[in-house]
Amino acid sequence: MAGKPKLHYTKGRGKMESIRWLLAAAGVEFEEEFIETKEDLEKLRNDGVLLFQQVPMVEIDGMKMVQTRAILSYIAAKYNLYGKDLKERACIDMYVEGTTDLMGMIMYLPFQPADTKEKNLALIIERATTRYFPVYEKALKEHGQDYLVGNKLSWADIHLLEAILMAEECKPDILSAFPLLQAFKGRISNIPTIKKFLQPGSQRKPPTDEKFVAVVRKIFNI
Repeated sequence: MAGKPKLHYTKGRGKMESIRWLLAAAGVEFEEEFIETKEDLEKLRNDGVLLFQQVPMVEIDGMKMVQTRAILSYIAAKYNLYGKDLKERACIDMYVEGTTDLMGMIMYLPFQPADTKEKNLALIIERATTRYFPVYEKALKEHGQDYLVGNKLSWADIHLLEAILMAEECKPDILSAFPLLQAFKGRISNIPTIKKFLQPGSQRKPPTDEKFVAVVRKIFNI
């Protein structure tokens, strides 16, 4: 039997968090090797295991995979979370790209200058409630099923729940105008593997704080 996937990244959310979510939802146990110093990152680079000199990097099935999207696609396909045909896969991809855009805005907020944070937070809330969440609310209404694509849990559902919870950290009542998304959040959160991941003590990482921002800046020279 192959060993557990090993995740190489900093001890925070960043681009690795969606990978943690997807593995956890699939019920896959994984190990983490944290990059805590600039030297840790340089060692990986010098070992030649980072194809483009960047992390995340995941060791899985004998591969050292880089590029977040490639890693997520592989895990989704491997664990049957990527639809039943090309059309379903295309829908999943579109939904995932939308949530990725929203999560990217939230992810970079703590790294922005203090004088622009309030303005950018307002923009995140505006985009979430007028551009992104209405799409998923409409999709659930028109589809009439518990899940976004087909009638089966997919990567799109897992990614959307992650995005919802991140958006609620920005504004706790952000779903107030979206009853179907509220119900969706409850359903998906109660899937046993996801429920376990949402419990304290799991490998889910906390929101990014100033202390972690300082660590990341030091490691990556930003």
